[in-house]
Amino acid sequence: MTDIALMYCPITVDDVDAAIAFYSDALGLELLGDIASDGHRWVTVGTSGGSGVALVLSDPGAGRSPEDAEALHRLVAKGSGPGPYVFFAADLDAAFERGRAAGAEVLQEPMDQPWGTRDCAFRDPAGTHIRINQA
Repeated sequence: MTDIALMYCPITVDDVDAAIAFYSDALGLELLGDIASDGHRWVTVGTSGGSGVALVLSDPGAGRSPEDAEALHRLVAKGSGPGPYVFFAADLDAAFERGRAAGAEVLQEPMDQPWGTRDCAFRDPAGTHIRINQA
């Protein structure tokens, strides 16, 4: 058995404040940190106590060359960034309603999948594909 776990998952967004609102309101994550440097921000949202999910939200230029920032900005702008990011919720219907109430773009309402899970899907304000599973 290994004692390794994923600590942070970076998500590039075009509007950090809109992303904070989405991940707080729609997913119920807490603001854990907000670091500004050289005109950019790295914002950590997650579950308190250091166990569970922690996302680092930043703009395309944060820590990147101007060329890489422009390429990443083009991908984010058309919703072609990495993803989907898959979360787990004990109560999928409640999580879905929080997402809808927060104004998330609904891609799929909760449904049973043939592979045995029940899930739904959204896009965050930057177009990132978010899925939420319930076993």
